[in-house]
Order: sequence, then C-alpha cells, then structure tokens
Amino acid sequence: MNNIQFQYPEALWLLALVPVFILLFVAYLLWKKRTAKKIGDARLVKELTKSYSRPKVIIKFVLLATAFALGCIAVANPRQPEGGDPTVRKGIDVVFALDVSNSMLASDIQPNRLTKAKDLIRQVLLQTPDNRVALVIFAGQAYVQAPLTTDYSAAQMLINAAGPSTITAQGTAISDALKKTDIALATSEDRYKALVLITDGETFDEQAVNAAKDLASKGVIINTVGIGSTTGTTITDETGKVKMDGGSPVISKLNEAILKDIAATGNGTYVHLQDVASATKVITSQFATANKKAVIDTSLLNYNTLYMWVAAPMLLLLLADIFFPDRKKVKA
Repeated sequence: MNNIQFQYPEALWLLALVPVFILLFVAYLLWKKRTAKKIGDARLVKELTKSYSRPKVIIKFVLLATAFALGCIAVANPRQPEGGDPTVRKGIDVVFALDVSNSMLASDIQPNRLTKAKDLIRQVLLQTPDNRVALVIFAGQAYVQAPLTTDYSAAQMLINAAGPSTITAQGTAISDALKKTDIALATSEDRYKALVLITDGETFDEQAVNAAKDLASKGVIINTVGIGSTTGTTITDETGKVKMDGGSPVISKLNEAILKDIAATGNGTYVHLQDVASATKVITSQFATANKKAVIDTSLLNYNTLYMWVAAPMLLLLLADIFFPDRKKVKA
C-alpha cells in the first residue's frame, strides 16, 4: 500500500503515552512484588496469591496497550489517494485583507468602494492561478475568513459574501487585520509571503504601523491599496440610506498617509485604486519578481480512508482483553 498518509497526523503524538503506560505498569509489578516480600511468610503469600498469574496480567496489559496504539493510528485516519497525481504549483502565499466597514459602501468610486475592491481581488486571482491565497476581513475587528488554499472557487464565494453585515463591530482595525494575517501565514512553508491590504484607511489605529513592522520582520511584503477619494463622500448603509451623525451626514475620506507608511514599512507598494486593470498590473508585477517555490496541491484528490483496517483489530484486542482471564484456575 503506497502513498499512505494521515489526515490528522497530530493524533500520532498520543503514541508517546504508550511508553509512559509501560513504565507505570512495570512500576506496578515491582510495587506488587515488594509488597509481597513485606508480608514475610512466603507460604502465606503463596497461598493468598495462588490464583494470581503474572504472565496473564502481562498479556492483558499488552492487549490493552496494543489496542490503544491502534486506536491512536485510527484517530489519525490513515488514507490513500484513489488515483490521479497531485498538482505541483509554483507560486507564492498571498493574504488579501479586505476592509468591510460601512465606509466601504461609499460611492465616490462606482458602484462603491467594496465592489471595486472585490473586482480587484478577482482580477489578481485570475492572473495568478498558482498562488495559495487566504482572506482576512476586517472592520472594528478582523477575522481569518479563509485560510491558505488553492481552492479559488471557495475563496471567490467567501469574497462575494463579505460585507459590513459580516462583522458587527464597526471601525477600521488595520492593526488587527495585520495580526490576523500573521496567523493566516503561520503554517506557511519557506515561501514568498505577501499581504494585499485593501481599505480606505479611515482609522485612528495608532498600532497599525507597529503591527506592520512586526509582520515585515517575519518576511511578509505588505502592499496597500487605497480606495476612495481624498475629498470624501457621504457614507450609506447596505440599504442605501445616508448615515447621519447628530443630524449631519457622515463623510468618509481616503487616508493615503497611513497606507503609504504601512507599505513603506512592509517593503511593499502603495496603489490608489481607480482603475482595476492598472492596479492589478502593479500588484501582479511585484508578485512576478518573487522567488517562487513549488508546493504540491492535494486539495482536489479523493482518498480511500483506511482507519477501519486499524480499528477492527483494535476492537478484537479489546474483546480479547475482556474475555481473557487474568487469573489461573486453582484446583480445589
């Protein structure tokens, strides 16, 4: 059986308990032996323990320990690809951090900032099919909406669904988005890592630049995309109604300064999104200069699960342990 792998390899760490159980069992046998010696009278001890069978006790322990080990392997779920070859992709790891706050519904860029931002992400995905991508959405808080994946269809669905109603806490928590990007890239191999942060930058987040420094120190290139106008426009909610503050309409302006600072700190590029095609060209051109390492994509493979081949003998051993006596027959 070739190419067998484990779906949950972390479960195999439970096998480390087997030698612990063995040591405890040996300690138990030694304690039992010392206790018998303390009684003193050998004939009395022999009479009291005449039904005790040390070999049978050891056999029962071996049955249980082996069943436990097989159970650990079954939980790890050994499996084998049904057929076909995994795809070898030579790309980079990219996180798209998308601002979904209410200000992204402003229509100073048609049809609105959020729709235009989504168009940009779709175009970048279309032109860089070999990358692994993750999606972080943020407003007053940030969330990893999609971990690193090569399944662009699933990523597109999550991008389409992203909006202000996705996150209840409003605001523009850029620093939190950068921290969540770090989490999304934490399992990444030694590959080129990039962040594309898309926002109107309307924030008072003083920790944003410090968070960018921390992310850049880990080798992540930070590109920022500013969306909206510097003169500003009114904000509407998802129903199209203008948001008011004390009777006056709320005005949202693009804050380019903080986005340029973050991009400079992250050794990346700042782009003011007006035309999707030109912004896509800037971002993908930078990706093209990256050192791309091959990664094997197994996400579309079908697997035959083999855990039953391990679980079945485990159950047999447990049954054997139940019915196997730990004492010997004693003649009356």
